Parts: sequence; C-alpha cells; structure tokens
Amino acid sequence: MKNFFGSIFINRDELREAGIEYPIKVEYYKITNETPSRQKLIFGIQVIKTEYKEKIGVEQRKIENITNSEKEVDKILYQLKENEVTPIGLEDVLIELEEKINMIC
Repeated sequence: MKNFFGSIFINRDELREAGIEYPIKVEYYKITNETPSRQKLIFGIQVIKTEYKEKIGVEQRKIENITNSEKEVDKILYQLKENEVTPIGLEDVLIELEEKINMIC
C-alpha cells in the first residue's frame, strides 16, 4: 500500500542558479507491505519528481523493505523532504543514513 507523506516544490532561486527555469515538484510516499510469513508490516519509500516544462516529465524511484519500524521510516521521509532529495539521490542518501546509524550503534 502506498500512502502520501508530503511534497515540496524545489526552491525557485536554487533552480534558477542551476539554470532551470521551470518548476519541479517532489512527492514522498510511505510504502507498506505485510510479510507473509510473520504477518508483520515492513516499510519502504517512493519518491516521485515531476518537472513542469513544455512536456511534463516524471522520474520515480521506489525502495521497498527498508525497515519494520513505522517511526523510523517516518523519520527518514521527513529528512528526505527537508533536504529536497530527488529520486536520483534516494539510494545514496539511504546508504549514508544507514552508515550513520551503524556508527552510533
């Protein structure tokens, strides 16, 4: 099941600095799956970027089975949204977050 978490429009000034003159919207979704063997929920993330130029362009990335903690996936989604992470950077950011968690433990 896919649940909407939040969305942002990338900062217009930052886009102009990068030479981009069209709006970009990024949406964040929490993916929920039930594991058949244990009947527990496991969570993933989907990020969808929509570029509003002459033709609307959509890019998306989904990573399932990240954690069995809804609180943890919500924290990750919040960080992704606050840092305006797009689909292309999703996997790298998740790896970086995992490394930080492992360093703390």
